[in-house]
Amino acid sequence: MSNENPSIISHVSIGTNQYEQARAFYDVVLAALDIKVIMEHPGAVAYGRQYPEFWVQTPHNGKPAEIGNGFHMGFIATSKEQVHAFYDAALAAGATDDGAPGPRPLYGDPYYGCFVRDPEGHKLEAAYWDADLSLKLYGH
Repeated sequence: MSNENPSIISHVSIGTNQYEQARAFYDVVLAALDIKVIMEHPGAVAYGRQYPEFWVQTPHNGKPAEIGNGFHMGFIATSKEQVHAFYDAALAAGATDDGAPGPRPLYGDPYYGCFVRDPEGHKLEAAYWDADLSLKLYGH
């Protein structure tokens, strides 16, 4: 495993009031993007491809988890097909639709993604960025 990481984020955590249900949801939904469990602790699980990037956990302070207005978590898809697989898996696992898969020209022509709300209301995104199209259009 390389120490080089293309992400600028170390990790993100979201709180849950229903750990077992949240764990079951994210196990299924993130598998559609080839994301797996990297490590776990009592009441906490970390997902990633190579290292723990996304944590789902009961809050450390013992208070109820709350939804952050304006916050959402976007996961990288490696193809448009993965965006659809994520969306379908999320809806089948209890998520609600918050934006079906498709292009969003406002985000740039290379963008293709979808949005859902997990069973506790957290906003999630799966996005594919067409690097070849980006190079052609923007030079990077």
